[in-house]
Amino acid sequence: MMELTSHRVAILALDGFEESELTEPLRALREAGAEVHVVSKKPGTIQGFRHFEKGALIPVDRTLDQARPEEYDAILLPGGALNADQARMDENIRRFIRAFDEADKPIAAICHAPWELVSAGVVRGRKLTSYHTIQDDIRNAGGQWIDAEVVADKNWVTSRQPSDLPAFNRETIALFSRVPAGKH
Repeated sequence: MMELTSHRVAILALDGFEESELTEPLRALREAGAEVHVVSKKPGTIQGFRHFEKGALIPVDRTLDQARPEEYDAILLPGGALNADQARMDENIRRFIRAFDEADKPIAAICHAPWELVSAGVVRGRKLTSYHTIQDDIRNAGGQWIDAEVVADKNWVTSRQPSDLPAFNRETIALFSRVPAGKH
């Protein structure tokens, strides 16, 4: 397994995230040696979902007001329609995402999370995948939607859904490991 020792990763999520799309990458990143912070708009915990059913409460390590993009080497955006739909309309979240893209820092997004990339205005000219129901949004934003379990394009890795998590985690760690630690 590739090492992410000294890498700092932000997982940006709100209530309504798809549980496995946060917890499995979180575990994989920590097992690879990364320091990972769950970042959200409010302190305390955020509510996960297992599709339609409530899932685990996940502790928030930092609020969006406390976290700065320059403190992190990479960002991961878990899916969940409720999470992504709220996040995409928050200007502070859009600004946070744009800062990573403008600095060419790695971005990993799965399922509905590419909605956040669309609303941040960074999709034009990019190749990516997502949950199939938002492919029109990606195309309308100027992106090339590809139906594949994982798509790597420059500093991005995207996947479609929870069943793609093994490929998503593998490619996310590979992408994140190509960036020198401490770029933050």
